[in-house]
Amino acid sequence: MTGTLGGALEARGIPSSPNKLWSEVEGVIEKVDGRPLITDIRITYHVKVPKGKRREAERALAVHEAGCPAANSVKRGIALSFSGAIEEE
Repeated sequence: MTGTLGGALEARGIPSSPNKLWSEVEGVIEKVDGRPLITDIRITYHVKVPKGKRREAERALAVHEAGCPAANSVKRGIALSFSGAIEEE
């Protein structure tokens, strides 16, 4: 998922490396029918972008999920949520 966002940023002229993009991921595990299952995954992206590129970064964040094979596979059975902390350099 982070890689897909990195590609979306790069397509908009925003470098995603080195140290320009990283993510924090939190999973929620609950008992469902007596078995532990991951029911929710929350991803917070941290993005450093050049001045004047915030709008493009926000757009990349908004659309990356639709093109991400991992997100599209996982969300069939697990709720996904994304947020972003965008910092202009």
